[in-house]
Amino acid sequence: MSVTASTESTQSMSSAPAGEVLESLNPATGEVVGTYPVHDEEAVAEAVARARKAARWWSGLGFDERKNRLLAWKRTVVRRIDELARLMHAETGKPTDDARLETIGAIEHIDWAAKHARKVLGPRKVRTGPLAMNLAASVQYQPLGVIGVIGPWNYPILTPVGSIAYALAAGNAVVFKPSEHSPGVGAWIAETFAEAVPEEPVLQVVTGFGPTGAALCRSGVDKVAFTGSTATGKKVMATCAETLTPVIVEAGGKDAVIVADDADIEAAAEAVAFGAMGNAGQTCVGIERAYVTEKVFDAFVDRVATIAAGIRVGAQEDAQLGPITMPSQVEIIRKHITDAVERGGKAVVGGPESVRPPFVHPVVLTDVPEDSAAMTEETFGPTITINRVRDLEEAVAKANATRYGLGSAVYTRSTSKAMEIARRLRSGMTSINSVQTYAMVGALPFGGLGDSGFGRIHGPDGLREFAAAKSIARQKYRMPLPLLSFARKPRHMKLVMWVVRLLHGRGR
Repeated sequence: MSVTASTESTQSMSSAPAGEVLESLNPATGEVVGTYPVHDEEAVAEAVARARKAARWWSGLGFDERKNRLLAWKRTVVRRIDELARLMHAETGKPTDDARLETIGAIEHIDWAAKHARKVLGPRKVRTGPLAMNLAASVQYQPLGVIGVIGPWNYPILTPVGSIAYALAAGNAVVFKPSEHSPGVGAWIAETFAEAVPEEPVLQVVTGFGPTGAALCRSGVDKVAFTGSTATGKKVMATCAETLTPVIVEAGGKDAVIVADDADIEAAAEAVAFGAMGNAGQTCVGIERAYVTEKVFDAFVDRVATIAAGIRVGAQEDAQLGPITMPSQVEIIRKHITDAVERGGKAVVGGPESVRPPFVHPVVLTDVPEDSAAMTEETFGPTITINRVRDLEEAVAKANATRYGLGSAVYTRSTSKAMEIARRLRSGMTSINSVQTYAMVGALPFGGLGDSGFGRIHGPDGLREFAAAKSIARQKYRMPLPLLSFARKPRHMKLVMWVVRLLHGRGR
């Protein structure tokens, strides 16, 4: 199926010099899906300058009018969801129903950001305390200005919209650089937004490769929200540091699931298999490691293996698992599988022969050494390693023994046990008796620790990432004690110290 995206909208796509072009290729067939300009440093700077002007107009609309425009955009996305699913299938290879599901998640986030921005970011009064009783204090959150968003190819609408919608709801303009593997989806996002907001280029797209992203980092935007690999995230940080531009980094993961003795094994296996292999395993919060207690280990492995063996792989309409979108990842996946088997791991389903470019068929590994690449490095393919543990203490220790810290999951019928384990897992997010569900909840912040990055998108924390706290203290009347004055006398300080000791020097 050929899907060709338009690149003609002046609102959605910045002008670029004639010459170099970017071809978006279908990863399953190599067919050209669309052709896009490669924006250089000058073109990016021009886009940011236009966004600067648009930001002033957009922020001036206020929360209610921005909400109305964002909800109009949401309705446009809903109306054109099948069109987008076909485009995503063509550019990334993912099944169209998976593309629809991803888009539904993006729709939910547009809705949540639009409807909650005023409550989270609007002015609010704060208590001043007895030593500042003559002041009226308040805090509000002001837009930063222009936000640069650098998005990934694996979830080309859900992930960037997790930054774009919240940045827009906070009153900022956005310049979005999509992955070179999914430029058509990026152009589509801005094109549909322009239908709802035709007056100013509040959301623009620039396309290209690494240098385009670097130009965006150096362009003078007020913040950059990046999603991608840890290695690229470090490069983005280094580039942003040149201009002291703050950055949010949502990088890779090596997420673990813990399965306890009392877990619902059928439910756990179904969810973990999808969490590991859905989207061909190309998921930053994908389940790559499973730690299962001895009592249920064999039953869990058998059920996951049965599910994995039945997954339909290919480019056809009814396929459940598509190609590996980024060709260079295929060899990394092969290396991890081969290393695990050569070091004593058992391939219960598949093995090195499962790597058949551009596809990788499901692989289930057990008894893999904890220091192997398959356990320590992000595989980003349809594989899972399942290791046996004596108890939950060992499971938590091994789950936490990673430099990553993005998502995690736990399966147990005991709510109290589940909550205790969730709190102890070193990750930004944990799902209980489910996998990855936190990503679909608009009110929950999304982000990680360690090599998985820092900062948060989604929820109130996500809105505040794209705003600056503004504190205001207004004097209602003059204090009898001139503390912040050269007229202050020793007796004034003596009285103040008496008050401080009275308030803070004894009891609780």
